[in-house]
Amino acid sequence: MTADPDTRRTYSDSIAGYVTVYEPTRSRFGLRTSDDREVTIRLGSLVSSQIVRNLGEPRRDTTATTRDMLAEGRYVQVYGLFHQQEDGQWVEAHTITFPEESRGAYVFEQPGWWVRQAAEIADFYLRAHFPDGVYDWRNFRTHVTLSGTHLPDTGQDVRQETDTISRLVYGLATAYMLTGIERFLEAARSGSAYLREHMRVLDDRQGVAYWYHGIDITPTGQRKVYASEFGDDFDAIPMYEQIYALAGPTQTYRITGDPEILADIDRTVTLFQRFFRDERQGGFFSHLDPITMDPRADSLARNRSRKNWNSVGDHAPAYLINAYLATGRPDFAELLEETADTITRHFPDEPRSPFVQERFHEDWSADRTWGWQQNRAVVGHNLKIAWNLTRIRALADKPEYSALAERIAQTMPAVGSDQQRGGWYDVVERTPDASGAHRLVWHDRKAWWQQEQSILAYLILAGVTGDPEHRRHAREAASFYNANFLDYDDGGVYFNVLANGIPYLLGTERLKGSHSMSGYHSLELCYLAATYTGLLLTSEPLTLHFLPVPDALPGRVLRVAPDLLPAGTMVLDRVWVDDVPHHDFDAKRLTVTLPPGARPVRVRAEIAPAEMRLRIRSESDGETARIRFTGTIDHHELEKFRRGVAEVLTGMPGRVEFDLGEVTEMCRPAINELLFQRAKLGLEAAFVIVGDARPDIAADLLATDAFVIPPAEAGTEAGTEAGTEA
Repeated sequence: MTADPDTRRTYSDSIAGYVTVYEPTRSRFGLRTSDDREVTIRLGSLVSSQIVRNLGEPRRDTTATTRDMLAEGRYVQVYGLFHQQEDGQWVEAHTITFPEESRGAYVFEQPGWWVRQAAEIADFYLRAHFPDGVYDWRNFRTHVTLSGTHLPDTGQDVRQETDTISRLVYGLATAYMLTGIERFLEAARSGSAYLREHMRVLDDRQGVAYWYHGIDITPTGQRKVYASEFGDDFDAIPMYEQIYALAGPTQTYRITGDPEILADIDRTVTLFQRFFRDERQGGFFSHLDPITMDPRADSLARNRSRKNWNSVGDHAPAYLINAYLATGRPDFAELLEETADTITRHFPDEPRSPFVQERFHEDWSADRTWGWQQNRAVVGHNLKIAWNLTRIRALADKPEYSALAERIAQTMPAVGSDQQRGGWYDVVERTPDASGAHRLVWHDRKAWWQQEQSILAYLILAGVTGDPEHRRHAREAASFYNANFLDYDDGGVYFNVLANGIPYLLGTERLKGSHSMSGYHSLELCYLAATYTGLLLTSEPLTLHFLPVPDALPGRVLRVAPDLLPAGTMVLDRVWVDDVPHHDFDAKRLTVTLPPGARPVRVRAEIAPAEMRLRIRSESDGETARIRFTGTIDHHELEKFRRGVAEVLTGMPGRVEFDLGEVTEMCRPAINELLFQRAKLGLEAAFVIVGDARPDIAADLLATDAFVIPPAEAGTEAGTEAGTEA
């Protein structure tokens, strides 16, 4: 009997979750989604699989070992055919993607993952805008194609938007901080200078600076575009454009300490305080009339006397936290606290809606009729609030900040995320329909920047609170992002993907450079994901790079804190100035006092978690490698130990010295790992245990007959000879 076609349907889709059981004889496994639904996945005869790979890496095919990798508890992403029949639903898997190399070992939590991704993204934008390698920003264009080229110079495609340049400068400066690659800073510095020389307007009477919307570049000259020509803000000066004009220069200032940039920051903040601030009822207006600089002007129409998320909340992530990190100034701290207070006071809307209210009239009454937004929520803005309130609480310890951040973090997954496929949606209705669901507004696509907000919000909350649910959400979001948004063919990241993770490549969402997209969010994600993962979750040090002129810094003091994190979270562990170890620094304050000088110096700062259970340091001269371990090598630190050893052995040294003098415990699997690697390295290689190891550890190692522990009085030659015999 043929099934009724009304009850039988087959379609392609994706699903993500945790393996509950694998039944090899029936070629199927159970999968539990993020919202605890159980689904049966059948393995088709042509099923393939892979491990999530980074930009610049080859495909990591695991098809031959797919079935061996389906361990209980492992997170997987499946794409295949969904068979909906009258007796239920089942999924035939065609492709399986593993974000873990082994159970619990997520690829994006490995040291260096986000650093390598940052370098690849930054190079994509350098190739796109400056294919000749000359960082002449007259050649910059707002629009960049999918493949990383400019559109023909016609119509709006001659436009240079100030914010797009500034956001890219932010990304390039950030990439330098993570990698130390000089071309990124060279481009960021020239971009900051270009903004100052071509996009800035100084009003000396008022003591303010403001920024053009953009410039049109034609063969016959330039046309300055004063007021915004973006649809939402047409013929006005929007607050968020002025805010984002500071993003790139401020990040560049963190690296260089350029006093001209700081002067521009101060003048622009004065603009905010003098013209955008509402002195009577608090907060900042969203738009000014470009002629009168009046936020209440009738010419502003729907933007008259309005306040919104962008005019209040965008200060912190775009420039203000970075300005404070670079200077430690109390006025920046006070403004950060003021914005956080405003958000916690006016934005929550429970029990009416789990989403914050984003648009307001002058008196802070809700504006639920504005333009496209109406009574709708941008999911990423809610997550951005949770992320930034958590950061600001490290500076102003107010419990209401973390209370709101936690409420948002706990409620958002059910109303803003895709709990079948993974990832986070765009715009939804703020109030539920009759079924209780918050409906999607236009589509079910997922934007790159909203994924960033979710990853960073849950990473920092996981690190600060220790809540495993926050870490689970961070891992799920990072899995979806790294599996679906990285463009392995052309480079960079996609703007949008469909709900199932397939890139959406139509209209402006096909572009990788536009009014909305540049190198900002993708590189901010790399920087802060590396920071939060290493310093808060996996106990790995973070290395940052700077190039200041010592005499240009007040007191020649360079501030190197990577972000606002709770007191006692991190310490400055080691510093190099022009590649020479430097010892004049304050470990707790994360400041470096530099020697006098009027030329730039290269500063490399290693920031470590304040409490590291296992610290690994290594050095090599090509023939001899030395690894020094400090702390505990137990089952919890085994993966870190394994990675540290493997990294050193990739250089194929002839002699490896393991300094275990400061190791308090060494589990048997760690010893077995050394045995395993000893055999892999070859017969001629020597594994030598140096330092005054604990007697029990030394005895366990000697019992294997695979290692040499030279007597304390023995010299290097004796140790080498003994090692060769081993």
